[in-house]
Amino acid sequence: MIRIQEILDKVSSGNQNADLALIQKAYVYAATAHAGQTRLSGEPYLSHPLAVANTLADMGFDEPTVAAGLLHDTVEDTRASIEEIDENFGEDVADIVDGVTKISLIPFENKEEAQAENIRKMILAMSHDMRVLMVKLADRLHNMSTLDFQKAHKQRRIAQETMDIYAPLANRLGLHLLKRELEDLSFKYLKPDVYNQVDHWLDRHQVVEKQIIDKVVRLIRDLLADNQICGDVYGRIKHIYSIYKKMQSQSLTLDEMHDIMAFRVLVKDIRDCYAVLGLVHSQWRPVHGRFKDYISMPKANGYQSLHTTVIGPEGERIEIQIRTEDMHRQAEHGVAAHWLYKEKGRVNSRDLEQFSWLREIFERQGEEADSREFMHSLKMDLFKDEVYVYTPAGDVKELPEGATPLDFAFVIHTKVGQHCAGAKINGRLMPLSTELKNGDIVEIITDPVRNPNRDWLKLVKTARARSRIQRYLRTEERAHAVALGRDMLEKEGRKVSLNVGRALKEGHMALVAQDMNFDSVDELIASVGYAHITPRKVLNRLYAVLHPSEVSPAAPAAPSVKESRDASARKGEGVGISGVDSVLMRFAKCCNPVPGDPIIGYISRGMGVTVHRTDCANVANMEPERLISVHWDGGEEKPYEAGIFVMARNQQGVLAEVAATLARNNVNITGLNMDVLVDGRAKLRFTVEVRDSTQLYQLIEGIRALPCILEVVRDTEEH
Repeated sequence: MIRIQEILDKVSSGNQNADLALIQKAYVYAATAHAGQTRLSGEPYLSHPLAVANTLADMGFDEPTVAAGLLHDTVEDTRASIEEIDENFGEDVADIVDGVTKISLIPFENKEEAQAENIRKMILAMSHDMRVLMVKLADRLHNMSTLDFQKAHKQRRIAQETMDIYAPLANRLGLHLLKRELEDLSFKYLKPDVYNQVDHWLDRHQVVEKQIIDKVVRLIRDLLADNQICGDVYGRIKHIYSIYKKMQSQSLTLDEMHDIMAFRVLVKDIRDCYAVLGLVHSQWRPVHGRFKDYISMPKANGYQSLHTTVIGPEGERIEIQIRTEDMHRQAEHGVAAHWLYKEKGRVNSRDLEQFSWLREIFERQGEEADSREFMHSLKMDLFKDEVYVYTPAGDVKELPEGATPLDFAFVIHTKVGQHCAGAKINGRLMPLSTELKNGDIVEIITDPVRNPNRDWLKLVKTARARSRIQRYLRTEERAHAVALGRDMLEKEGRKVSLNVGRALKEGHMALVAQDMNFDSVDELIASVGYAHITPRKVLNRLYAVLHPSEVSPAAPAAPSVKESRDASARKGEGVGISGVDSVLMRFAKCCNPVPGDPIIGYISRGMGVTVHRTDCANVANMEPERLISVHWDGGEEKPYEAGIFVMARNQQGVLAEVAATLARNNVNITGLNMDVLVDGRAKLRFTVEVRDSTQLYQLIEGIRALPCILEVVRDTEEH
């Protein structure tokens, strides 16, 4: 367990006049409040706030922030109150603790909504005090480092949330050290088999790689000395998740990976950065297309550096980053360095101009009522690198990589985006689907009669454009849904002698809407048009309002044999669907969820509910308003289809060995596809029937133990 003296030493080393008594007092208070509490690991609970405070001290934060790190769980997990924190430690510390506490203490109907709204509250808290987010990130880092003690399904859920939100958020805030740690820890639990393969591969190669690193560092240092440039050089192996991403993006195996070493050159000023770049390029051949100048055009999070990749002395590709010491501090600590000791951590308008993407998030979180839709938009904001394009007048606009002229149009103005009819890129008329590149000059052609359509959602990459298009479509679709819903109700009403039009005029439908927990009659009717509820269900309630003492003729008759069989089949699926009664349900073939997987449902008009895994790539492109909460209800045991991807040496008997392993585990094979590669490897894709995710991952471990196996993972679309 970290000792408080270590934290005090770190804080005082950065500020000799630091108020260490405040931190010491917070430590004593936290130790008393958490006395007797333990974590799942068996350690005293105090080990957690100490670890959080230590991370904040490492990042160079002020005394109130470190004190808040020590106290961040006291209000939520002990009898302490915000008033006591305020009285004992001051308003500054109390505000940070209160901000962190409020993120965690919100009641929700389901886990998906809770996750989305917690993230939303965290983003909102950033607008008041950035240090709230810093404490939350430090809290998440320590929780991830002790995730071994959680149950498997919680490990995957927490790791997925960290990979989706916290790591990209740390990246956009420039907290690269934190981002790398969060990514590797998340990857360890999301793809443990691949993580272990990369980790073991690095262990086997570390001696050779270290020799190359030492040699290159020595050569670059000599290069600096020979040219009278003051600076220092560092080399490292890239972290595990970044290696995996490179493997995926370039379709490489581990043995084909060569670009895994990164070097950093720190110099005194910008002039030396470009001088070193020239020296490096004269010493080793640069790789075409791999040079990026983030000094003249910094990233959105303020990151500045020169990046180049060259063919090194051993014929290896090596990446070299060149920056000043000030740029390095910004790169490692990002927004923490930027806001350090500035206005007590609060965001001002000038700061937000530099972090324009952050301002966009603040504004949009107030516009989007649906938390899950906000989450989807947030992910779009966090994940992309930037490109810089120009208006015809020469103004620079920053967009995410892969953005199109439609994204550019909505950046200019919402009305320009809504009436976008075409675009000229560098003077040539180009399709709206064209991906913009750095330096493009874009001119938007508008037409007042042109309006957004749903296909536009497939073209845009920015959350701003997506939210504006969806807002327009919702308005249009809602009007259509109200008209359709009324028509459906009136037609069904005539079949059972209920006059829906008269019920609307006389206010009876308002009573039905209130009884069914809708805010308005239009909301109720639109819900029928959207196929969220059936006309029969509404008419049942209407008849009950009109004739409270009678049985409704609209009530459904006893189910037919076929209907009973369908209902029985649905029950056997073992999935409960929140908020939707008696609806057809099927499992998505794209991700094949099995019991134990986190799942979500998607309502399709006329096709019931399709159940996906929450990490399914297709979920990100679905209409958020049609996503609903579903859960495994522990019904009868039955087989579920799942996919397994195997990469093996193409040797005699490999298929028989894998099949025998499946048979020993009493698993039935329902599908098999095998491809032999030119390099002597074989790709095998099995479709099998399993009881749940536990059996599936036990099966994967059993296959991995075979000597001929190179890689085995759950089959997804990315293979």
